[in-house]
Amino acid sequence: MFESLSERLQDIFRRLKGHGRLSEKQVDQVMREIRLALLEADVNFRVVKDFVNRIRERAVGQEVLKSLTPAQQVIKIVHDELVALLGESKQGLELSGRPPHVVMLVGLQGSGKTTTAAKLAHHLRRQGRHPLLVAADIYRPAAVDQLFKLGEQAGVEVFFLGGAAPEDMVVEAVKKAEKEGFDVLVVDTAGRLHVDDEMMEELVRVMRRTPPAETLLVVDAMTGQDAVTVAQTFQKKVGFDGIVLTKLDGDARGGAALSIRAVTGKPVKFASVGEKLGDFEPFYPDRMASRILGMGDVLTLIEKAQAAYDEEKARELERKLRRQEFTLEDFLDQLRQLRKMGTLEQILSMIPGFPASKLKGLKLDESQLKKAEAIIQSMTPEERRKPQIIGASRKQRIARGSGTTTQDVNRLLQQFQQMQKLVKQFGKMSPRKMGQIFPFQL
Repeated sequence: MFESLSERLQDIFRRLKGHGRLSEKQVDQVMREIRLALLEADVNFRVVKDFVNRIRERAVGQEVLKSLTPAQQVIKIVHDELVALLGESKQGLELSGRPPHVVMLVGLQGSGKTTTAAKLAHHLRRQGRHPLLVAADIYRPAAVDQLFKLGEQAGVEVFFLGGAAPEDMVVEAVKKAEKEGFDVLVVDTAGRLHVDDEMMEELVRVMRRTPPAETLLVVDAMTGQDAVTVAQTFQKKVGFDGIVLTKLDGDARGGAALSIRAVTGKPVKFASVGEKLGDFEPFYPDRMASRILGMGDVLTLIEKAQAAYDEEKARELERKLRRQEFTLEDFLDQLRQLRKMGTLEQILSMIPGFPASKLKGLKLDESQLKKAEAIIQSMTPEERRKPQIIGASRKQRIARGSGTTTQDVNRLLQQFQQMQKLVKQFGKMSPRKMGQIFPFQL
């Protein structure tokens, strides 16, 4: 999402590093470049003006002009102000008091509201909650069917009352929740292609009959400044407690994500970063600021690794590494664990030293992972344990079974041989040293 902005800002900071001291004139030049970068990223012009003014006020002070490392000081100031712009700290759902708690999702049609409802319910279930999805979008064709399918994938029950008005449906859903022990109701409300009075009146009726614990505005981050306008209208007519940004994995300029909190005063609480149900995470302003500035996001990477890796499998892998018994079966399992963490581009973008400027020219072909998985799955258990027995005829059979070529099979086997050499080196390391290299495994 922020690739272009991130690249521009990093380029500005790279040029700054060549200066031992900064004059006020040079600071002004940097401020102009930051201003242009933000405006080109479609950030609201008033937000840009206030943001740049705050940076300049700090940058022309003692901490930069008399600093021995002015570039680092400017980067720190920009990072701090980005964090402040995005919301200071993570803010989750406020679900206090007696359950069931109603969480109502509102927004325009096409913003990803129905998918977000399922993702939020999936997230809550993984947090130990017992959510119930409520299909209150009765106007959009196939919206109810879509929610039922997503609910099944998420392992969350969906409530729908055919022929009932949305406000009546939510009342009945609350009764069901009280009776059957659901503690959170995630309500998917109807949207329109544009803001209109009919939609707003319906939302008000639902909220009057069943006051929600949280109302979340779902905003498509790729819609630019329109998203800010929509947010302001919803805030004025129905009100909301927080924002969910969808399609943050898209290639838009990202200005809405930087503007919306500053304009509405409401926190961004969640971000949807992919198509899968698990591609949904709490919004951390400090982590997002670090990503934008190319500093990586190690904490989120660690959390993804911890969520993806099975503890017992990790211990078993450690034992195999020590005994140098790493097989293609283990290799396949590691590939699957890696894919659970997200795309390669998402993973690399969180690693310090892999900023957007480096990722831009890097071809990350996800199909290669799928191809490797297909090849290994086409092998017999014995071949996975002893790849040295795989001769020409076996390679041809494996290639046919996996829909690949013998060259693909050869390439995978060569890569596995290289990995086995590394495993031998790891096996000779002390437990402490290995723990530094495989922090999520030990």
